[in-house]
Amino acid sequence: LDLNGRAEVLLGQFERRYQQELLGGESNSEGETPLNRPWWDLGNVVGQAGAQSNAKLLQSPEQEQQVATKFAPYPWRLTRKSFVQAAKDSLERLEQPSLAIAQAHWSTKNYLPQQESAVWEGLADCYDAGLAQSVGVSNYGPKQLLRVSQRMQERQVPLATAQIQYSLMTYEVATQMNEACEEAQCRLISYSPLCLGLLTGKYTLDKLPRNGNPRRQLFRELLAPGTGTQDLLNTIEAIATEYGKTNSQVAINWALCKGTVPIPGCRTLQQAEENIGATGWRLKDDAVTELEVKAAAVTKPMIQNIFQTR
Repeated sequence: LDLNGRAEVLLGQFERRYQQELLGGESNSEGETPLNRPWWDLGNVVGQAGAQSNAKLLQSPEQEQQVATKFAPYPWRLTRKSFVQAAKDSLERLEQPSLAIAQAHWSTKNYLPQQESAVWEGLADCYDAGLAQSVGVSNYGPKQLLRVSQRMQERQVPLATAQIQYSLMTYEVATQMNEACEEAQCRLISYSPLCLGLLTGKYTLDKLPRNGNPRRQLFRELLAPGTGTQDLLNTIEAIATEYGKTNSQVAINWALCKGTVPIPGCRTLQQAEENIGATGWRLKDDAVTELEVKAAAVTKPMIQNIFQTR
């Protein structure tokens, strides 16, 4: 967690430099600019068509960079006003007038359910105060998502996004969110679509992360014989070879095919470029089905975030 807000300061600096390089937000013959429409607002289109439209929008060189940030429901953030203040603090660091999306980092339902109301009302208050153009949630399961969606509808606040761990290694749990997001009319953001790097194909039982890395024991368990994980990785590799892509690109593209907005991590320029290579093309239906058959057969899926609700 970025406790001191340094990431927001750096992002704000990048945003201002980037805007200076744009072509001034030129409008078309109808007076519309690419900056008029937030990336998540696609006429409430959720699913494959929405993913294709969103990909085109994100590829526009003149698309304004829209900043979304998360507010952690720390134990001392017990009131709705504390979330409004958190939004103001973020905007001060970013030096921007408003956020594209103000998101709850997680739900408190599992450990402090009485705080959940403050989280929801605080997010809605941020929207009413003009501090955010929309709100979103993270680590909410289908049931809790529909509950917060109902409350936002009552307050006439747009719930733009729901973000969960979503990959071929969380197939059964993750895909339950597609229907919930469609009902809530929000976009599904898939974080960790490469399952902490496991789906890149770089790791095997004979080649695990280095000693001291917490992923070492986790990957040893996930890759154990009989779990079905290696069969899934072999299938990803075979499809990658067929399409002339990398394992990572196939795994990310699968998430795109499911109508989600993947946000894979990267530590190097090469990884960033590889991730970008997952866009601009599409897995055929038979490849998607083949991947999902193997994913459904995995007997030891990736562990869920501890804050993930049902």
